[in-house]
Amino acid sequence: MVLPVHDVNPLRRTPWVTWLLIAINVVVFLTEPVVTFSLSGNSSSATAVCRQEAYFDRYAAIPSEVAHDRPLPQVANGTVVRVPVAQPAGTTGVGLGCAAAPPTYSKNVALSVLQSMFLHGGWTHLLGNMLFLLIFGNNVEDRLGRLRYLLLYLGVGAAATVGYAFANAGSSTVTIGASGAIAGVLGAYLWLFPRARVWGLLTFFFFVPVKLPAWLVLGSWFVLQYLYARGAGVANGAGVAYLAHVIGFIVGFLLVLPVQRQPVPRRG
Repeated sequence: MVLPVHDVNPLRRTPWVTWLLIAINVVVFLTEPVVTFSLSGNSSSATAVCRQEAYFDRYAAIPSEVAHDRPLPQVANGTVVRVPVAQPAGTTGVGLGCAAAPPTYSKNVALSVLQSMFLHGGWTHLLGNMLFLLIFGNNVEDRLGRLRYLLLYLGVGAAATVGYAFANAGSSTVTIGASGAIAGVLGAYLWLFPRARVWGLLTFFFFVPVKLPAWLVLGSWFVLQYLYARGAGVANGAGVAYLAHVIGFIVGFLLVLPVQRQPVPRRG
């Protein structure tokens, strides 16, 4: 796997929308319960986890809700409760869990599809997504223009979330993250700048810097996402919505097909 760190693709204008999207994602993440608990020095990790679960249930997209256009009858309410836990030798112990109850709010399921694009489950999740958006989003914005780029980002993100929801209509696990929308940006970049050079780190037992064409970096990324979505490799069951990545990438690629490719100067 190649981890992209920089592309050799000059810009004609400042990518304000890309920077704004990154800023919004970071600010929203900093307001999530787990982060605010951590910043305040609160040591009650169970309370933070249950508050975070309740926060996601309220604001994030949930496949069964999206597929049936109906909020769940029971959601996490942020309260920590004691629950029975199976122990060795057939005994039962007591552990901590999160309580569920009918929601005390009215959830807009359609709006949750948009909101989920700006929610992340941790620093690694956030920073990984923002790295890809920073590297590839600026050139797509430069080529499409700010408004068309923003519409592409939001539209593809929604399509990826909805497509994943209908493929997993029985799931009540929240779907969060900007990766569906960013996958669409990667698909658009592949069509617009297939010959652009991308510096990356090739991961073996150590990192090896390499410079490869975008078609190889992004093409191999897409193949991996497709294989993982099909259940291949160690990623099977890892809790990542790989199918949303596949859907987003394909939709982003198809949407920019009418846009003429732009040659990239070979420098750097």
